[in-house]
Amino acid sequence: MERTPEGTSVGVDDPYEFAGPCDHLTNDGRCRFAFDRAGHDPEFAAERRRDDYACLAADDEHAWRDCPHYRSTTTGRTCRRCGLEEVRIATETARPLLEEHHLSYHDRGTSHEITVTLCRWCHAKVHNSFARIDDDASPAPEAVAAREERRSREQAEFGFTSARERYGSDASARESPDE
Repeated sequence: MERTPEGTSVGVDDPYEFAGPCDHLTNDGRCRFAFDRAGHDPEFAAERRRDDYACLAADDEHAWRDCPHYRSTTTGRTCRRCGLEEVRIATETARPLLEEHHLSYHDRGTSHEITVTLCRWCHAKVHNSFARIDDDASPAPEAVAAREERRSREQAEFGFTSARERYGSDASARESPDE
């Protein structure tokens, strides 16, 4: 199983099994890296320019791992392992329920950044035990409790509260200025 530079498990044997499309891939199959960052790798950019900026991995001959600038970072809103959904309250600075989990590291012979979304509880299990990303797992009870507590606060923010409830029963007894 792949490991971090510190030696802890990342929960997968092959990070590319869990990798998504390249972050530099445009909707029309072109390589944004070669276009926007030509100065970082002029030889690569020139090769892509000759091929009308077509993504290297877009053809049948190459895979994501063949591209020197491949990167797949997560934008997930659910845990890849247990399915826990994120609940964020904009006005709070509480620690997120979900975190970005790296599956590959630069010093492991690859320059590819590959990440997936894991909840804090699955993230800890993967790094601290033999848990794998592809385990058939359910959310930890603590994770469900944290999510539901946030959902309750979120629902309270959306709820309607009348002036009588906010300011007390004497608010409705006040005379209007026209009387």
